[in-house]
Amino acid sequence: MKPHSFFLSACLLGASALPVLAEDLALAVSTNVTTLDPRMSSTVQTNLSVASHIYTPLVIRTPDLSLAPAAAESWEAVDDTTWRFKLREDITFSDGSPLNAEVVKWNIESMLDESDPKHNAPWFKPIESVEVTGPFELEIHTKAPYPALLDQMSMFFLMSPGWTEDHDSANDAMGSGPYELVSYTSGDAVVLKARDDYWGTAPEFDTVTIKSIPESATRVAGLLAGELDLVFDIPPTEISRINDSGKGTAGALSSMRSMFVKINTLKEPMGDVRLRQALNYAIDKEAIIDAFFEGYGEVSNCQVLRDGYFGYNEDLKPYAYDPEKARALVAETGLDTPIPVEFEVPVGRYLLASEIAQAVEMQLEAVGFDVTLKEMSFPSYIEKYIRANDLGQLSYLGQAWPTLDADGLLSLFEAGAIYAYWDDQPFKEALEKARQTVDPAERKEIYAGATERMCEQAPVAFMFNQPVVYAMSDRVDWTLRGDDWVRAIDVHLK
Repeated sequence: MKPHSFFLSACLLGASALPVLAEDLALAVSTNVTTLDPRMSSTVQTNLSVASHIYTPLVIRTPDLSLAPAAAESWEAVDDTTWRFKLREDITFSDGSPLNAEVVKWNIESMLDESDPKHNAPWFKPIESVEVTGPFELEIHTKAPYPALLDQMSMFFLMSPGWTEDHDSANDAMGSGPYELVSYTSGDAVVLKARDDYWGTAPEFDTVTIKSIPESATRVAGLLAGELDLVFDIPPTEISRINDSGKGTAGALSSMRSMFVKINTLKEPMGDVRLRQALNYAIDKEAIIDAFFEGYGEVSNCQVLRDGYFGYNEDLKPYAYDPEKARALVAETGLDTPIPVEFEVPVGRYLLASEIAQAVEMQLEAVGFDVTLKEMSFPSYIEKYIRANDLGQLSYLGQAWPTLDADGLLSLFEAGAIYAYWDDQPFKEALEKARQTVDPAERKEIYAGATERMCEQAPVAFMFNQPVVYAMSDRVDWTLRGDDWVRAIDVHLK
């Protein structure tokens, strides 16, 4: 299915408006929307996807993974540390106030305000200052070369300064996007309605409902009953049943999300690289893909980057499945076996996580580990992972980065980051060096060294990319994309 890039471009550039249709769209994802504030979450499929209906970024990532204009109609790199943006002049928030250069400046300065910390602020720390050069023109100055800035701006959503200061933006929202918030109930649904005064192309649907349904069987049943138009994270075994039902179309495509067993190297005994390498040799990635994903998915080539990211290392190869090698490495440590480890698994967020974790548990116990599985909700996992900074020795995690640049995804493992659980100075120094140049060839060479270092030191057990397994009703057509964004503008009536 070819991406309908012509529709998206028209929507962004304000081409001739389509007639408003009296149609509703119902989508279902597997986990809860936990906040409406786009500054306070990096979860794309839920929180940021909802925000993308209500708010406008400077640039937007299209289904073919390229960048297109949104609030900014044009941009240029003036020099290594200066980006110039020219904004559209007709954008308004739903309260009628304009989105202009001063609004963009306030948003960036608010994001970086250390007196009011924002979850996503680290992404924008390289910004030194914002200079308004005209009502709809501005320059962003960075402390050093920051070649990924434009990509990063695809997930920087612009909020109204006055409204934001007077409202609870975690539970309420008012933006300049094509939809307005009707209701938000965490754990249930977000309901949106099309703006009558939207400055761009009129939305194709009057109402969009994004439902949180943890049980995959319930999502599938809702689709087949005609209650849902588009669902995600369904078991691959359901694809043929849906396709044979005459009530929908299902399929799978490769995603940009890498799945792995995250290792807390700061919690003993996982500081020993031999144990971390043993984990990598112990897991039969191909067998898991075949057994649980019906063959969809690809084994990770000893890196968290996928092909398609800038900085992907084509020379790296996967750890082979070699339980004998794993046992030998465990024996080298001299530790008494079996070695007790906790394996934390968030349920509901990742495709067949419980089943995959049980398979991994068996494979690790076969080489000398005593694994205690601890399942928990995804919000509880995030509480441990980020807020408490207290993960167990092992946990099942999937990560992607919407900028598709190595600097973003690899920074999650950089020493000092709350996400890292790995204090490796050579890796950190490589990332810092890559940020000092805008030369693509030089950056690629540096990232090749960084990914090789990460492969060798193994702060994770590299596994595979999780396929995007989707199903849509016969009344709609979804433009396929593998980067986790769930947007009504990618869905069209047949």
